Amino acid sequence: MPSDLPVSRSRAQAFDDLVLDAVERLERLWARELANVDFLVEDVPPIPFRGDLSETIPFSRLETDPEGRARIIVYRRPVEMRTKDPEEMALLVHETVVEEVANLLGVEPESVDPEN
Repeated sequence: MPSDLPVSRSRAQAFDDLVLDAVERLERLWARELANVDFLVEDVPPIPFRGDLSETIPFSRLETDPEGRARIIVYRRPVEMRTKDPEEMALLVHETVVEEVANLLGVEPESVDPEN
């Protein structure tokens, strides 16, 4: 029996949507440059314990391989913990994705998404 109630989105699904929105916006601007880039979401970064707890926890990571493929990974929990509301989270996700794309392309973040 189908329900007329709206489907509830989990926090993880909502976060995935924010990353997807940021990626889709940038892919419209940089389609060729981002053709070999995978965008992923993980809950937390792998942090090897080095005894220094003052090290900041990253929001994302860029990985590249010799074949020219790249992966940009956005970490959900550090972003969630740093933001107060959905609008602030959306902005931080977008800024994070833009920064990693800028790192990948070797340009300033302002040139990756000039409208933002």
